[in-house]
Amino acid sequence: MAGLKASLRVLLRFWKGFRLLPSAQLVLLQFFILILSLLSNDSTPSRSVTWLLGVIALLLVAKMIRQTPAYTALGLIFVGGAFIFSVPILFGYEHVGLIITTHAFEASAYFCAAYGLIRYMFADRYLTKDELFAAAAVFTLIAWGFAFLYNICQLVVPYSFHNPNRTGPLQTWLDLLFLSFSLQSATGLADLMPVSPAARVLAMLQMFGGVMYLALIVSRLIVLQYISHSPRTNKDKS
Repeated sequence: MAGLKASLRVLLRFWKGFRLLPSAQLVLLQFFILILSLLSNDSTPSRSVTWLLGVIALLLVAKMIRQTPAYTALGLIFVGGAFIFSVPILFGYEHVGLIITTHAFEASAYFCAAYGLIRYMFADRYLTKDELFAAAAVFTLIAWGFAFLYNICQLVVPYSFHNPNRTGPLQTWLDLLFLSFSLQSATGLADLMPVSPAARVLAMLQMFGGVMYLALIVSRLIVLQYISHSPRTNKDKS
């Protein structure tokens, strides 16, 4: 009984700290969505769960937009638009124009939140746990945002991507997300190849942005880590 109470106290302390870190919540939710994508299908329950998790992710994005120095009103418009236009998709109305509009709002919301978190990280002077989770959240936000853009690209220009393991004009969401993470991390592991001019331009933009992000953010975190462990000057103490 005493061990159970101790475990509950530890969990309670963890939750009190975790609920104050929306970046950590978003990263955990997105990885959970990735795991559930292995079991996804076209059934109504699966579509409902995927939609619900997407809405929760949008709510976390809205929370981060409100707490960071981004364009709050514009970011919340993007989040609201993504939510409104995604509702008909939940009930099976998958018109191409509707999907493109929804993904455009989602990508804009994710990029807006990433921009706000980057400004937040560069405005701070000391490295905290929140900065570490924010760095991970920005990476996933940008990767998700480009995956939405890739899906828009293949809907506008069919056969924008070549996949030796899959035929047809459209690639799956998981394949596009895998391509996005591969390009952004500069690993080049994806077997999905952008072939249309629009897809290649998007891929080049993400490769450039991914390399610059890793260089800037890693160097920034190193500087913050050095400052947090360096002796305080008299000016800092005052």
